[in-house]
Amino acid sequence: MNNFSFTSQSYKSFPAYPKSDFDLESAIPTTTIKRTRKPKNSPIFHLFKMLKKFHHFFKIHPFVAILLLSLSLGITLFVFLSYNATQLNNYAKTDLGFDDYPFSKLRNLVMVAGHSVYMSSGCGKIEKEDSWYLESYQKNPGQAATFVKHIEEGVGIVDKDEEGLLLFSGGETRKDAGPRSEAQSYWAVADFKGWFGKEESVKWRALTEEHARDSFENLLFSVCRFRELTGTYPQNITLHYEFILIC
Repeated sequence: MNNFSFTSQSYKSFPAYPKSDFDLESAIPTTTIKRTRKPKNSPIFHLFKMLKKFHHFFKIHPFVAILLLSLSLGITLFVFLSYNATQLNNYAKTDLGFDDYPFSKLRNLVMVAGHSVYMSSGCGKIEKEDSWYLESYQKNPGQAATFVKHIEEGVGIVDKDEEGLLLFSGGETRKDAGPRSEAQSYWAVADFKGWFGKEESVKWRALTEEHARDSFENLLFSVCRFRELTGTYPQNITLHYEFILIC
């Protein structure tokens, strides 16, 4: 017979079930499991808390809250507009140096809108209606003289403004008149008239804008032309149409 010797050994005990009460049938612990709360440091939590405080403050001091809200919106709008104005000013000087523009020292725009094309090969009949290409509604006695007076007044306005730039505005608006623009017609008439005695002061700063087809484009394209010649947009604009003067 074999003899077996039994030696004492140490055993480790393991719990068969958790220490909490356990329902064997449902396999669900009977004790409530505590869930840890999320830390209150999320941006949404702080935003909600701030809005709640503001709502409480608004209920207590409504007028003060409205004043503070208006002030904050005003400051925000002021900063936004100031930033955009700075960006626009920087953009206006990106392509060329400010002093590289031919008329960089001029600040004001005087625009004379054209209303007809001069057709005569010479300038001896400037004030005669048959020297101009006239529409049916323009064929009135004295119409040509009105054009000349219109040009003279524009020259006079620029002569009194040392920082003014004169632009005759008007494109090739008459098909039967050929490749002749209203702006070039007005400039040629002013030159023939010796700039009405103001040639030295005005001629060097009198130019043309030759793409406009109507009154709106007279203004829009003249502002763009001014920017092209001076490097900046005009500080003051004087619009001289045939029937009205707008400053």
